[in-house]
Amino acid sequence: MLERWRVQPGTNVDLEAVDPASTPGAPGGKEATLAALPALTVELADLQDRLAAEARRSLLVVLQAPDAGGKDGTIRHVFHGVNPQGTRVHSFKAPAGDERAHDFLWRVHRVVPAAGEIGIFNRSHYEDVLAVRVRKLVAPSVWRPRFELIGSFEALLAHEGTTIVKLYLHISKEEQRERLQARLDDPDKRWKFRPEDLADRVLWDRYRAAYNEAISRTATSQAPWFIVPADHKWYRNWAVSTILVETLRKMDPRYPQPAEALPKAVG
Repeated sequence: MLERWRVQPGTNVDLEAVDPASTPGAPGGKEATLAALPALTVELADLQDRLAAEARRSLLVVLQAPDAGGKDGTIRHVFHGVNPQGTRVHSFKAPAGDERAHDFLWRVHRVVPAAGEIGIFNRSHYEDVLAVRVRKLVAPSVWRPRFELIGSFEALLAHEGTTIVKLYLHISKEEQRERLQARLDDPDKRWKFRPEDLADRVLWDRYRAAYNEAISRTATSQAPWFIVPADHKWYRNWAVSTILVETLRKMDPRYPQPAEALPKAVG
């Protein structure tokens, strides 16, 4: 099942070749797919509970997407059934203060999930080979070596017991336009709109090229990328839920057993 979304290591990714409105593997249309979601939500919560009880390994979920790509919605819908005590979400904004005074991975390493936790990154260390490249914030001689540094960092996390799932939510330029317009039209969503979104939209092709290279250069067996067609939110939620559930099934977290039987009550 996972292979329909997973990027194989060594692949030259071309996002233009992936239809963002496609629904590969879905149980059916919108209604059938929505009907399949509750069972996945229940199983995700159960697997998370086992992971927390086992307290030996962790899961890191990296979410990347264009503006209005659905990162917030994915977190809200996919993780609504899990125990907040075992889940941490971290959103990465433009670095400031102490973050700017350290290496680009410093702020990321500080918030990776601890043993027993699921950590969710809303944007991530990949902004340092995406946004900084597209907006020309640093020279190529600075951001290009970061591909190798990111690979080494993720290998370290994997070696220490963190399973990594990197998700690119793939939307079309037209879908982005509709979502940005919806934010402007709806008073309850207008707060989400940022003028910078329009500036970045002009750079769509540059971002697409940057994502193609970033995903191609950093897709590994221990830190795989998954490209999820995300024009249809109902499909996106099902696909992401499926990827996470199947990943945790493979991890097979188990409740610890007591070292010895509890003593019988006296009297």
